Amino acid sequence: MSEGMLMDDRLASDRIATVAGATPFQLLFDFLRISGYQSRRHEPGVLDFTFGDPHDPPSEAYVEILRESLIPQHELWFAYNLGDAKAIEAATDSLRRHLDIPFETDDVHLTTGGFTAISTALKIVGDPGDEVVYSLPPWFLYEPLVLEAGLVPVKVSIDRETLDLDLEAIAAAITPRTRIVIVNSPNNPTGRIYPPATLERLATILDEASERNGRRIFLISDEAYNRIVFDGARFRSPVEFYPWSFLAYSYGKTLLSPGERIGYLALPPTMPGREVFRDAIEAAQIAGGWLFPNVSMQYALPRLETLAFDIPLFQRKRDVMVAALREIGYRVTVPEGTFYLFPESPLTDDAAFAQALDREGVLVLPGGMFETPGFFRISLTATMETIEASLPRFAAAFRAAGVPAAR
Repeated sequence: MSEGMLMDDRLASDRIATVAGATPFQLLFDFLRISGYQSRRHEPGVLDFTFGDPHDPPSEAYVEILRESLIPQHELWFAYNLGDAKAIEAATDSLRRHLDIPFETDDVHLTTGGFTAISTALKIVGDPGDEVVYSLPPWFLYEPLVLEAGLVPVKVSIDRETLDLDLEAIAAAITPRTRIVIVNSPNNPTGRIYPPATLERLATILDEASERNGRRIFLISDEAYNRIVFDGARFRSPVEFYPWSFLAYSYGKTLLSPGERIGYLALPPTMPGREVFRDAIEAAQIAGGWLFPNVSMQYALPRLETLAFDIPLFQRKRDVMVAALREIGYRVTVPEGTFYLFPESPLTDDAAFAQALDREGVLVLPGGMFETPGFFRISLTATMETIEASLPRFAAAFRAAGVPAAR
């Protein structure tokens, strides 16, 4: 039978078509492929505040660690490796130090970044049709990850005034099909760190709903920025308050190297029956296409753990930018962590305002890409020189929007 005579001539599966058609994916594809961003960002004089890519050269120490990890020490140096023991020990030790929770090495599973840690957790507890609740604004790839796992995304808004979780909205969104709730703290893009009182109430909601449904609801704690906190604050992990939790972490943020993929999925020691998940996690990683980091990154990890993120520098960037934007007239909350700002757009149409900034030679991400219209995101991975050069341009775009300046 010729191809033209086929009754069904679809080439891609319905599942992948659904993933690719997800609103966040479409907005991201449009931005990367249609908007001209890829060429625009390289034009002389254009200031790029879009993604969390590094704008300064990597440190010599970082490069040297990676270089040394590529030198073979024995014949099996580049063989299959489910998780290098020294790397897992280093990751576990850092978890214990940073969170003051006695994680065990058997419960820390190295992944190709936090991305696949989240994907793995979704698949080992979620069955097709199960619902996954998360708050808007989200990291914009939650929906594609949920759909790819055969699950159903259920979205609720945060409290737009406090930027805190709307616990009543989360409780109302839970149904008998709810299996997973995702929490991202410190939050990308708002920079909000959810306080212990909020996390305690969330744990109660999940416990009560699990009892009511006769089926355990799990929590995935996306903690890619848990070491990037400001003003001497202590980060409190959601896994501290709710035992049935998975912790997803990525080193790409603290090392400012998102293209070098390494992270982990960790189970807290309070997780009941967590032994069941150890083999399940590895099975999902293998079946998913070998979702373990390249061995060179695993060998490098113990030494990479010794490199510190420059908190004072990024806090200074935050303070300079927040103060200047507020003086211009922007409404912006001071982020408690991450390296992002999430100001309100002076125009109701945040995409139109992002275009106005583009005309001034400043590139940002509109809030619509985070399913939260009326805001825009600024990445502080830009250099301090870029930040200072941008301020007159942010002021010009604000004036062009026709909004009265701050007094």
